[in-house]
Order: sequence, then structure tokens, then C-alpha cells
Amino acid sequence: MVITLSNAKFTPEMKATHTILIPDMLPIHFGLIMEIFRQNGYKMELLRTATRNVVDEGLKNVHNDTCYPALLVIGQFMDALKSGRYDPDKTALLISQTGGGCRASNYIHLLRKALDKDYPQIPVLSINFSGLEKDSGFRITIPMFYRMLYAVLYGDMLMSLYNQCRAYEVNKGDSQKVLDIWQKKIADSFKDKSYTKTKKYYREILNDFDGIKLSGEKKVKVGIVGEIYVKYSPLANNQLEDFLISEGCEPVVPAFLDFCLYCAVNNVNDGILYNFSNKTTMLNSIGYKLIYKKQREMIDIIKQHGKFAPPHDFEELRHYADKYMHQGVKMGEGWLIPAEMAALAENGVENIICTQPFGCLPNHIVAKGMSRVIKQAYPEANIVAVDYDPGATRVNQENRIKLMLANARKAEK
Repeated sequence: MVITLSNAKFTPEMKATHTILIPDMLPIHFGLIMEIFRQNGYKMELLRTATRNVVDEGLKNVHNDTCYPALLVIGQFMDALKSGRYDPDKTALLISQTGGGCRASNYIHLLRKALDKDYPQIPVLSINFSGLEKDSGFRITIPMFYRMLYAVLYGDMLMSLYNQCRAYEVNKGDSQKVLDIWQKKIADSFKDKSYTKTKKYYREILNDFDGIKLSGEKKVKVGIVGEIYVKYSPLANNQLEDFLISEGCEPVVPAFLDFCLYCAVNNVNDGILYNFSNKTTMLNSIGYKLIYKKQREMIDIIKQHGKFAPPHDFEELRHYADKYMHQGVKMGEGWLIPAEMAALAENGVENIICTQPFGCLPNHIVAKGMSRVIKQAYPEANIVAVDYDPGATRVNQENRIKLMLANARKAEK
């Protein structure tokens, strides 16, 4: 039996009539990126629903052996469509694809299958840079891509400073106020070319967060690594950053730009490993050098300011990776996970949570498989792997983390 999906297309005319829904993974970053699309004529809405109904809808439409991120993303879409808030005839869905060996590249087909019975008219769009899906009505232009790069840079800085201040703020809510102000300022800067004045904006952002009154108490720092969606998405990791704050800890979340650089350099490495060169390797090499230069600028300015910890230098991450595994190991988050664990431990963040969708084979291998090696190199490292799936209860996950924190506090005495 052959099953043919409707595969509705997003036409240029739909740009003016359709609302495009996107799943929430990085609330700060995605908010900035959405504004870029809005300024280019697209109507977009970020789905922030985080109820159990999202999981239930996912289970109805996706086999539970499929990875947890797929289940959540599709469940969030289906929950939104069934809520009655959106007209199916004027709605489209946007999903990202990395193009790697991960199952994530196939979410789009699972989503279309879920829509086929009740919502065959809803187009599913793909945002990818691998040529996987093309739609005549949805285009990311070079100026839009350039702005998106800056959105990731600003998003990383805001995410990092927000967590570094929120954990210690004397007046609750001060960090959120500064974050809200700067999200609006940066979003507005995309209307012209003022967003390129990064040195000016970085220093102003640092000064504003520096103005927040902090307690100065010593708290346990906890790094968060793992599969890209579960690592960042509050829906997927059960509000992990908020939980760590409530437990008196400072969450340390590596930059999203690291994953972008990881994807770019992996394409370059493929050319080196298999002795070929083409347009893709050339463009990724150029892109990598450009993006890395921008990252270095941010790191240097944060170091000059002196109060806050900067993101990891990606070339240093590559150096850490080379100590433990080959950079040809690139399925899923591959060598990036042990590299981030080593970098965190090297920089004093010895307590690390590795977030994983249950059954995500590449991440289990490079995370759980490399934890012992990292611990041998850093004896004080306290690493716990936490599985996230529909059957894993939040209580069990939090109890495992609490046990890790108890060990961390005991070690500090």
C-alpha cells in the first residue's frame, strides 16, 4: 500500500494571508528571529504552550519510539491547531531541519502525515541550509540570513547575562526587565543597519546587566549540555533552568552559536576527511570564518568588561574535542557534547547535566560513553545524564538532579 501525503505548498500570495506557527526552542533567540521575518512581511507566532496536552497530542500522532523532540514539536503544532485559535485555511507551520543523520531531518514528513487527515490544506515549511526542502513562497534572503546571524549573537549574550544575573538578583524580576528592554531594542535595530554596531550594543547590554543589584553569595554552577532541542527548550527539559534557579544554582548554558559553528565546520571537515571540495564546503568554510570572527569579538568585549563569564571560544571547543574523540564523529551533537563538558569543567563549572531524549543513540554514545573519560581528566567533575521522554516523570528527573546537587554541595564543604 502506498500512502501519499497532500504536501500543500506555501505560495507567494500566502505571505500576506497566512500566520506561520513555529515551535519554541530558544525563547530569546527565536523572538529576535521572528521579528526579522515580521519585518519582511511574514506573520509569525511562537508557540509557548507547555501543558501535558502537548505530550498527549504528540503521542496520538507520532509513534512513541520516535524521539522526544519530534513528539513535542508535532504535539505542540497539533495542540495549537485543535485549540480553535487559528484558521486552518490561513495557517502554515515552520520546522527546522539540520540535514544530518539525525531523525530530526525527518520530522517534516511525520508532521505532514499527522496533518493529512484533518488539515491537508496547511503547508509545512522548512528552514534549512542543506537544500532539503524548497518552497516558492518562503524565502530567506541574504540580508535576512545576515540579520539572523546577529540575532543568534545577541541572543547568546542576552541568554548568558540573564542567567548570570537572575541567579543572584536581590530584587526579583530586575533581570527580566533588562532582558525585555534589550529584546525590544535589538528587534527594532533590525529595521535599519544599526544592529551591526555590535561593539556599542554589547557594551551597553553589559552595563545594563551590571547595574542589576546582585547578592554576591556563592552558588553552585550547573552546566547544561546535550541534544540541541532538549538542551534549550523549556518544554522539553521541564523548565530546567528555572528549576536550577529555584534550587539555588546558577545555570550555565553554552551558546547556540556553538551548534551553528559545529554544523558549518563539520561540512568543512567532511571535505578534508574524504578528500573533496565543492561549493558547499567552500561556502561553509567562508561562513565559519565569518561567524567565528563575530564570536571572538563578543568574547573579547565581555572579557574587557570583566564582570561576566563569556561564552566558550569555539576553536577552544574543537581543541577539547580533539583530546577525547575525532571531529569526524558528528551524528547528532557528536563531538560537541564531550567538548562542551570538558570546557565547562576546565572553566570551573564541574557540575554538568547532560539532557538527552531517550533512545537518541548518537547522544547516548557521545554523552554517556564519554562521561567516564571526562571524569578521569577532571576528577571533580560531577556529571549526570538525564533522559527525557513521555514516560519519564518530572519528579524522577528532578530527584536525580537534586542528588547531583547534594553531592556538589557536599564536595564544596
